[in-house]
Amino acid sequence: MERRAEDNEETGEPSGEAIRSRRSNRADPFLVVCRCFSFVTSLVAILCVVVNVLAAIRSFRDSHDIFDGIFRCYAVLIACFVVLAETEWGFILKFSKVLEYWAGRGMLQIFVAVMTRAFPDYMTQRKDLLLLQNIASYMLLACGLIYFISGILCIGFLKRARQKKEISKEQAVKDLEASSDSLSLS
Repeated sequence: MERRAEDNEETGEPSGEAIRSRRSNRADPFLVVCRCFSFVTSLVAILCVVVNVLAAIRSFRDSHDIFDGIFRCYAVLIACFVVLAETEWGFILKFSKVLEYWAGRGMLQIFVAVMTRAFPDYMTQRKDLLLLQNIASYMLLACGLIYFISGILCIGFLKRARQKKEISKEQAVKDLEASSDSLSLS
């Protein structure tokens, strides 16, 4: 094996292992975009959590409306659920099958965005919180719409198929490496 690598260095041609490792190291651009979008959606959902926590604290402290504070607490819980769904944690996806589908995820994100945007009337005194609330809600609304439309267009199924293909390629490379290691040992 070492002799072949030396021969390839002399001729300047890359060895078969180098070509295999280059091919296996390249990530699918579509999956990279999906992971980046999921990361951005998680960050926006975390921003919604922060905004709703601040609004709930303000609502309970200033005794504006107890129902608004309770509403904000529910918004925090559901926004945390959105963050967990974006991690694609197996337990969450088993617990709520609808979140496996992008249209369902998008509808949940739109719901959280609407909950975050609700009751802005008394916040006119706090312009900074109102601005943060608007940014968080409209960004999550945009992410939810993108997820919903992508789900209708079945892009989520395409992502799942490509993930399976990527996993099977990685497994094939590992199997090949294991079999070549066992052959070189014998």
